[in-house]
Amino acid sequence: MGGFFGAISKKPVADRVFYGTDYNSHLGTKRAGMVTFDPEKGFNRTIHNIERDYFRSKFEDELDKFVGNQGLGVISDTDPQPIIVNSHLGRYAVVTVAKINNLREIADELLTQRMHFSELSANNINPTELVALLINMGNSFEEGIRLVHKKVQGSCSMLILTENGIIAARDYLGRTPIVLGRCEDGFAASSETSAFPNLGYSRVRDLGPGEAVRITAEGVETLVPAGRREQICSFLWVYYGFPASDYNDINAEYVREEGGRRMGAIDDTAADCVCGIPDSGVGFALGYSEGRGIPYRRAVLKYTPTWPRSFTPGNQSRRDLVAKMKLIPNRAILKDSRVVFCDDSIVRGTQLRDNVSTFFEGGAREVHARISCPPLLYGCPFIGFTSSKSDYELISRRIIRDFEGEDADISKYMKADSEEYRAMVAEIARQLGLTSLKFAKLEDLVKSIGLPATHVCTHCFDGSGKCPSQAWREDNGND
Repeated sequence: MGGFFGAISKKPVADRVFYGTDYNSHLGTKRAGMVTFDPEKGFNRTIHNIERDYFRSKFEDELDKFVGNQGLGVISDTDPQPIIVNSHLGRYAVVTVAKINNLREIADELLTQRMHFSELSANNINPTELVALLINMGNSFEEGIRLVHKKVQGSCSMLILTENGIIAARDYLGRTPIVLGRCEDGFAASSETSAFPNLGYSRVRDLGPGEAVRITAEGVETLVPAGRREQICSFLWVYYGFPASDYNDINAEYVREEGGRRMGAIDDTAADCVCGIPDSGVGFALGYSEGRGIPYRRAVLKYTPTWPRSFTPGNQSRRDLVAKMKLIPNRAILKDSRVVFCDDSIVRGTQLRDNVSTFFEGGAREVHARISCPPLLYGCPFIGFTSSKSDYELISRRIIRDFEGEDADISKYMKADSEEYRAMVAEIARQLGLTSLKFAKLEDLVKSIGLPATHVCTHCFDGSGKCPSQAWREDNGND
């Protein structure tokens, strides 16, 4: 996916940008960059590969060269950024959190207009440079941002570092968050509110869907007003959002615990203890423990000193190995126990299958899995939070294909009270070696989040969700 952090102040901001960006590290694993602007020294930018290292270790020794009272940092799961641009709008740097499904189509259109691309990486077009070219086609930053909203199929949120402030622009339907923070001498914008407290910022507000603002050390000015439609990604609260962060003023850990309480209150499974698969399964497990009335115990622990997140390696078999190596079962708790394990989701199923085998080898008598979201039935076309290239990489879709072929009616498998749904879940449990398996219901997930269902994107569960460029045309015609 990716995350970013920008700060502007009456004082130098390099340290704040450095640590604020680091607090977004859980959102990406490929590239990281920082840029600052000083009226005398101009823009200063560095980009590093972080596939085998951490953000702090790559940038810490270079901090002294970042001078100026405004700057940006980015953790990217896709392209090298920031991009620095010199255009009719002035000099600026831009970072994005984006998934552009029609990248080649837009690029071909720009090439016919005699635009050119210079930031090629492994012969691929850099999505952030493409966004910059679209911005440059406007007579103002506002026009350019509106053009991005009009053209991009997927999503694109951005921070733009100009010579006289930072522009923050959220994607048209608000699938990815941008939150404003304030301190005594300036402002910040971040993908995660958890970046604010230790740096002295208090949360001001979230940008609305499609909203763009200019941030200076003195205040915030609206450039493009928020749209009327929102489809914020529900997976923020399920998985990739940091537990201490708030999105639309709703805390991620609270939602996970509330979902667990809801499931625990109606589950009649007999068990001795409940455990969360670290890290994103822990909140749901704590809530389940409370709702079910059975103790929470750390029957499996994450070895945090060295192991990165499981999706870090590009090779799937290596990702699976990392996922196995970083989790250590506690045999003293597992032995002869009936254990409920809570996890955020099941994607391919390989990782959980290995975990289940390890739990039984550790002495568990029964292994029950409780999942904090519904079965994943569709890949996400809007946000790049998995590396899946096909829906059939999802264990649920493979099973449906085995049941009925590729032309199956997927809608039958969305209803938790249908025979098809029960058969699919039973087969997932069988393939993973589980004693039992239950998923959260979609309506319970939405209730736990607390937003109106129409404001939450649930495409990966039910195939709903609007393409932002289509929504833009519906709202604005062909202007």
